[in-house]
Amino acid sequence: MKTIGLIGGMSWESSAEYYRIINEEIKKKLGGLHSAKCLLYSVDFKEIEHYQSVGAWDKAGEALGEVARSLEKAGADFIVICTNTMHKVLGYIQEMITIPILHIADATAEQIIRQDIRSIGLLGTKYTMEQDFYKSRIASHDINVIVPDDDERELINNIIYQELCLGEIKQSSKNIYKKIINNLVDRGAEGIILGCTEIGLLVKADDSKVPLFDTTLIHAQKAVNKSLSISS
Repeated sequence: MKTIGLIGGMSWESSAEYYRIINEEIKKKLGGLHSAKCLLYSVDFKEIEHYQSVGAWDKAGEALGEVARSLEKAGADFIVICTNTMHKVLGYIQEMITIPILHIADATAEQIIRQDIRSIGLLGTKYTMEQDFYKSRIASHDINVIVPDDDERELINNIIYQELCLGEIKQSSKNIYKKIINNLVDRGAEGIILGCTEIGLLVKADDSKVPLFDTTLIHAQKAVNKSLSISS
């Protein structure tokens, strides 16, 4: 079993889901008292969020690169960044380590293609929905990406940062997300990427008439398969 290096804390609520899912999947696959070999470095999200808000992505990348370097020195065989948005700085991180990083968008795209879906709606932070680093990675798998309109993106982002990252789950916010999902479906989305690792805490499969792709679940399962060297 390979050791998984987890860069967490963005937010810790979703990082806890990663830890839970990874260990449950290992137990499911290996049985008995087995659990995952993993190292979790949880950062102070306030520091990272500040870099995001002022556009200092290089500083964010350097900070997370130092974390990845620490995980490599501690024995991690590969890195999992437990957030969609910070894959924007994957290049900075990869330059500081010699072990691979398991990209969340690639893992998600594989699952989308497996269901023969070619047009997908994307929910996430404003950075993930508006900037090219994530959408282009999904699109490189020959998948058309549809994002919500301006006002909807603002609502989605505010709920992520002001509620979900603080552990607040509200029915009113679920209803907003469900409406936005329906709008994306009306525009041609055959499925929806929950492209922020907190969204799966709020929106569930029953909330959508099309398949949902929970990136936290997909990424964690992919990490387990890589740890056990299972093709997926």
